[in-house]
Amino acid sequence: MAELKTKATAISVADYIAALPEEARRADAATLDALYRKVTGFEPKMWGPSIIGYGSYSYKYDSGHEGTMCCAGFSPRKGAHTLYVLGGLAESAPVAALLGKLGKHTTGKGCLYFKKLADVDLAVVEKLVAMSWERMNAAHPDCAA
Repeated sequence: MAELKTKATAISVADYIAALPEEARRADAATLDALYRKVTGFEPKMWGPSIIGYGSYSYKYDSGHEGTMCCAGFSPRKGAHTLYVLGGLAESAPVAALLGKLGKHTTGKGCLYFKKLADVDLAVVEKLVAMSWERMNAAHPDCAA
């Protein structure tokens, strides 16, 4: 079985954010980090080269594939901030209502994308992160630091 690419690393989150090439992206990433810390109560770790993650859980699929992943996280990517918040929630009425109030964004299979925080309502982002955190903790009670 192939080795997992996305796993916790020893890279400093503060150093990673400080090294982002654009000042606006660094400021947005710092704001998102503070929001995630507030919602989750966890200090972040880097997962792979670009995901800032909070907490972790173990999983094992019927196929035998197993691993560990962060319970919550985001990535301040060059093209758009990527928040991993929609897995299992995207079609729910409460999330659809929040997305309608969010501002300029796009969604993917389990991700929320926006170019900059100024384009979205930060209070709505916080609600989405909190809903995702609650769902992850219900599905994976072993979420831990």
